[in-house]
Amino acid sequence: MEPIYTDIAKGLKAISDPKRLRIVDMLSCGELCACRILEAFHITQPTLSHDMKVLIEAGIVSARREGKNIYYSLNPEYLSALEQSLHRIFTGKRDCICHSANPDG
Repeated sequence: MEPIYTDIAKGLKAISDPKRLRIVDMLSCGELCACRILEAFHITQPTLSHDMKVLIEAGIVSARREGKNIYYSLNPEYLSALEQSLHRIFTGKRDCICHSANPDG
């Protein structure tokens, strides 16, 4: 399997959880402290930490520490690349996999 499909699948898997998708939506307005994200959900700190770890490992979210607080923001470079990759997959083109003799790679 080509790495592009693996990378895209990793990102999509990370946001396939409704809670994580809502977190991404919240971060679309700008950087947020973990405490603000926690206020929006009825979850524990460890649960939020797990969800943020998944989003960070997928490359969707970045984190920075300031004192005792952790601030999260979207990774615009990753999201732009993901959007472009999905557009390429969803759009017909001359070098499309459907024109290949072996679409399985």
